[in-house]
Amino acid sequence: MEYVNPLGEEKISKLLVKFSVPAIVGMLVNAFYNIVDRMYIGNSADLGSYGLGAITIVFPIMIILIAMGILLGVGGATLFSIRLGEGKPDQAEQALGNALTLLVIGGLTFMIVGQIFLRPILLLVGTSESIMPYAVEYMRIIFFGGIFQVVGMGMNNFIRADGNPKMAMLTMLLGAGINIILDPIFIFGLNMGMSGAALATAIAQGISCIWVVAYFIGKRSNYKLKRKYLKLKFNIVRKITTLGMPEFWMQLANSLLNIILNKNLILYGGDIAVSSMGVINSLMMMFLMPVIGIRQGSQPIISFNFGAKKYDRVKATIKIAIAVATIMTTLGYIAIKLFPQQIISLFNQEPELIEFSLYASERWLLLLPIVGFQIIASNFFQAIGKSKSALFLTLTRQVIFLIPALIVFPNLWGLNGLLYAAPFADFFSFIVTGIMFCFCIKNLGKGMVVPKLEQNNEMADTTEVIDEKEVINEKEVINEKEVINEKEIYSGN
Repeated sequence: MEYVNPLGEEKISKLLVKFSVPAIVGMLVNAFYNIVDRMYIGNSADLGSYGLGAITIVFPIMIILIAMGILLGVGGATLFSIRLGEGKPDQAEQALGNALTLLVIGGLTFMIVGQIFLRPILLLVGTSESIMPYAVEYMRIIFFGGIFQVVGMGMNNFIRADGNPKMAMLTMLLGAGINIILDPIFIFGLNMGMSGAALATAIAQGISCIWVVAYFIGKRSNYKLKRKYLKLKFNIVRKITTLGMPEFWMQLANSLLNIILNKNLILYGGDIAVSSMGVINSLMMMFLMPVIGIRQGSQPIISFNFGAKKYDRVKATIKIAIAVATIMTTLGYIAIKLFPQQIISLFNQEPELIEFSLYASERWLLLLPIVGFQIIASNFFQAIGKSKSALFLTLTRQVIFLIPALIVFPNLWGLNGLLYAAPFADFFSFIVTGIMFCFCIKNLGKGMVVPKLEQNNEMADTTEVIDEKEVINEKEVINEKEVINEKEIYSGN
């Protein structure tokens, strides 16, 4: 009997629960073990605020590592899902194999460059002399384990797209659980300090990486890793990187943003301000990881149904996802307003750090409730293959609004200007995303140009025109440049 993918048939709300809940749990646990790292380090007598500052200052480097996994994992999984929606399983497996090869190459490159240029990289991101020894000790090991994080993170997107979100969740639970167990053993029991925290992370990521790859080799997966598809093909590589580029640039922009932010924090508030922003970053992780989980859970549903031309299901999915994401960010905002000191004191007990963190979080997180919409709505364009629109929207907050604000506002209003730059960017990115999203949803399926990603196993930059009032015979040959009704065609790109 032919396999029927539930993404195109099951009730949308049921699918979102099925795909998003495991992703949310996985992302929360994933965030939690990073937060636990900071809690252990921040409360260590030997490390304290300096260790916490080191974790914060190297965060832009970690973001670049994450960006590489996202570029190839999200891009590959999006192509994988669209191919399945088009009824092309062989081409989906080809995307899977090429993505794995790219992830391995990317991880090895990150490891080699990091080991050779460790200190120059740390100086580039703004590491102070007092924090430098802690940062070097930590990142030396993290760079060695980088390949495991890139491959594990990237391939986990395919497990979800393969129709097994629970397994994707278990992958993250596995890594998080190992890390949480090893952290206190290495940091306190063996007195390894920053090296212990990094080693625990690297071991956990290595085990997760093996687990993910084994999934696609064994019997549990619907689609398999095949040796013949590991060989890179230019057109597939191009399409994977194109589809993953919006998220990639968003992460790179986030890295640049953190570099600028950390340097300004040192200038206007010193090392204690950097350490405090590490606490706020942890809070943001806790509040936004559920939203990222919803985004990950909705992506294969949207991509599959867009490829299958089931636009009503696409609209239903994105509307529910936005509503739930907004509720989650609002709950996070309420929590930090009601219990700020109790939450912040989990990371460090130093009065000066707690005081600055309270002051900064009240300003930095001012418009947190509207961030959920921007994350989900901008990702919608990527899920339907509109990479240029997605790229623009994902960069609105970090590049177009926040980075300029971080540069200009402190010169005008000092530390307050620096902290209010975040809500300024949140508001205007929300407006821009809302306008483009509403226009796209209104025209979805109405004489819309759908990207046709591949023809005869080779990528082609062609388009297929769909008219809402008539069904086009699949056997009809359509000229690539022909336009049925020029006035009715909408392309978000």
